[in-house]
Amino acid sequence: MLLTPTVFIKHSLRRPLEMKPQAGPPVTGENFFNRDAELRLLDAKVRGGTHVLLAGQRRMGKTSVARELGRRLQADGWAFLFVDVENATSPSDIIRDIAKAAHAITGASRLTAELGRWFKENFEKLSAFEVGVKMRAAGDYAWRRQGEALMRACANHDPGVLLVLDELPIFLSHLLVQDEQDGTDEAHLFLRWLRGERQHHAGSSLVQVVSGSIGMAPLVKRMGVPDSINDLYSFRLGPWDRTRSIVCLKSLAEHSEVAVDDAVFGAIYDALGVGIPHFIQSFFVRLQDFAVMNDRTRLTAEDVRIVYDNELLGAAGDSDLPHYQNRLQKSLDERTYQVAMEIQAEAATQGIFTADARRVLERAYSKVLPNPRERVDEALDVLVHDGHLEKTDGGHRLAFRLLEDWLRARFSDHHVPLQQRTGGRH
Repeated sequence: MLLTPTVFIKHSLRRPLEMKPQAGPPVTGENFFNRDAELRLLDAKVRGGTHVLLAGQRRMGKTSVARELGRRLQADGWAFLFVDVENATSPSDIIRDIAKAAHAITGASRLTAELGRWFKENFEKLSAFEVGVKMRAAGDYAWRRQGEALMRACANHDPGVLLVLDELPIFLSHLLVQDEQDGTDEAHLFLRWLRGERQHHAGSSLVQVVSGSIGMAPLVKRMGVPDSINDLYSFRLGPWDRTRSIVCLKSLAEHSEVAVDDAVFGAIYDALGVGIPHFIQSFFVRLQDFAVMNDRTRLTAEDVRIVYDNELLGAAGDSDLPHYQNRLQKSLDERTYQVAMEIQAEAATQGIFTADARRVLERAYSKVLPNPRERVDEALDVLVHDGHLEKTDGGHRLAFRLLEDWLRARFSDHHVPLQQRTGGRH
């Protein structure tokens, strides 16, 4: 069963919860759980005209938060344009998809007559594919002219337009690779254009939210344009703490046909080590499935360990956890990704990536890479920003216990600890 990244409900922690595991896309409305404080803050920022960079590691519920924010604004007359740009191949694709999202709601919203005229002039009776073809045929940078007209039309809408560009860092990473192959500079151009539109329409009704499961800040730093996002209010969606995770699990247990010992809830959180909403929910569902398959009427803390070892670190982990590495690979060039994997393997198998281990790694890569210190700095920056590692007094540790155990199982047979390699001792 494909689980939604996070299951939500809008009640506060002090009120009774009714919560059931759900399959399908991110959810909103009555099923929204445990992000009220975050939503209040984001709602106030957007209504005040502040553009937002919404960050957070995978499965934290960013898409659900963005969609619920849009739903609440729509209730007050805002237009909500949600565009997932992960699979876009060019800026033209993104402008086309924004136009498509806007066109889909014009009949039900109070978008201005100007927007209606713009569609007539540009896209009337055209399919989404034909829109993209039309822009490309008009010239390499026709998307800028079309995009400016679209943004101008949206900026006049009262009371406002919320435009969410989901997974923008992944799109930019793809575009950077394409630029290197083609000798073009569209990634930088699009990023500058997007910032220019925010500045040009400052104080208008149009507000941008940029979100992504890989770090936007490390990416633009690597691109050499860190100031391209310094006008965005940066907000990181963090994990649930132990208390909130247990509240969620107890609510799920209330709808389970299997009795659940109280010790199970804390054992689930402790096994994961961090309250990532998707994994909190999916762990409980795995436990339910375990009970059904083994004719059990009660779940115990010991069952938590059995399911963790045999399911989450088995086939379930092999379907979920590689995505973490895929996202990491998309945010780094090939050689820096190799460095990042060395760091993770060391942290997973040795429990920590120390300063001494770093010096050995830098010496090893100095033979094949220029500026190895900068490569390690970049890898650590992304690993920490994207929630893989956390900094401690002794170095860096893996923050997510399930990921740590999965990586340890993957690397323990062939990873040689850095301090044991030639030249490792000094």
